[in-house]
Amino acid sequence: AALQARVAELQAAHLPVSLFIDPDLAQIDAARAIGAQSVELHTGTYCDARSAVQRQAELARLAAGARHAAAAGLRVACGHGLNMHNVLPLVQISEIEEYNIGHSLIAQALFVGLPQAVREMLALLTVG
Repeated sequence: AALQARVAELQAAHLPVSLFIDPDLAQIDAARAIGAQSVELHTGTYCDARSAVQRQAELARLAAGARHAAAAGLRVACGHGLNMHNVLPLVQISEIEEYNIGHSLIAQALFVGLPQAVREMLALLTVG
């Protein structure tokens, strides 16, 4: 209820609201119910997966969450722990419109410069 009141305040000020949540269908439904316009799905569990089986399970959970959110009329972003080595499978999920990759991008920029790091990431993101 408290979060719903804050969302309403932001919307009254004509500010879009996005909630950073797990790719859990109940959380997605709750985000929609309180009036959020978009969600950012937490990719940390996917990025931290220690086995291919766990990574695939988390990828499937992210895909299902993205589909569910988009079907509910929410804009879908994702982020946390993404880098040039793990973002490509997410690009295949067409419902995801935005990837939040700041830390990895800046780390890569230390080696190749920011313009080149951005070009490299954009090349990966446009593969899908």
